[in-house]
Amino acid sequence: MAYDRGITVFSPDGRLFQVEYAREAVKKGTTTIGMKFKDGVILIVDKRISSRLVEPESIEKIYDIDEYIGCASSGLVADARILVDDARKEAQVHKVNYGENIGVEMLTKKVCDYEQNFTQYGGARPFGTSLLVAGTDDIGTHLFETDPSGALVAYKATCIGTGRAVVMDLLEKNYKDGMTYDAALKLGLESLAAAIEDKLDAESFDVGVVRLNEKFRRLTDDEKAKAVAKVGKKPAAKTAKKE
Repeated sequence: MAYDRGITVFSPDGRLFQVEYAREAVKKGTTTIGMKFKDGVILIVDKRISSRLVEPESIEKIYDIDEYIGCASSGLVADARILVDDARKEAQVHKVNYGENIGVEMLTKKVCDYEQNFTQYGGARPFGTSLLVAGTDDIGTHLFETDPSGALVAYKATCIGTGRAVVMDLLEKNYKDGMTYDAALKLGLESLAAAIEDKLDAESFDVGVVRLNEKFRRLTDDEKAKAVAKVGKKPAAKTAKKE
């Protein structure tokens, strides 16, 4: 019990149980997918509404951090909001001090440094959320996943939340380097549909996109509806020309 309660106490086999419990909170969060494509990064989040009385616009799972950086969360929403606020502050401080946008990796490391503090000192608990940070900078396009322990990993494509096993299996089989935006969006939506085992509609998910030299933005309902219409459809076969 002593190892189980204290965040500052290691178990005899070198584990911090509170950090592992925080990871369990992430596993029970909504399915969140991130993928790099030819010239950008796409984030897709399950946003199914639990009641018809809820205003869909009030459910926020994708956040703007800077003009060219955005993120999506899985886990405790309140914890994610605190990390996003800290990330926004770090981005603005860097811009004021140096007159340029902060690098995606630098920003993600600052967020992870903030998270790591809550695994090292008593009187607080780890953050029960993980973020997928997507953005572009002078180096190129980036997709990072944060962990409640304060670790970060760069990915070409990844998933966090309840549907991780199903989505990762599909991404392992079907993801390709240099995919077009349309192909990446289609694969992401097909993976999300398989994970949630339900039919998609424009209000049941959110999509955020950032491209090189373009600002981070969310897709409109019309754009999402058009993307859903393409899910499950196979490319039309090319007909041979008659001579």
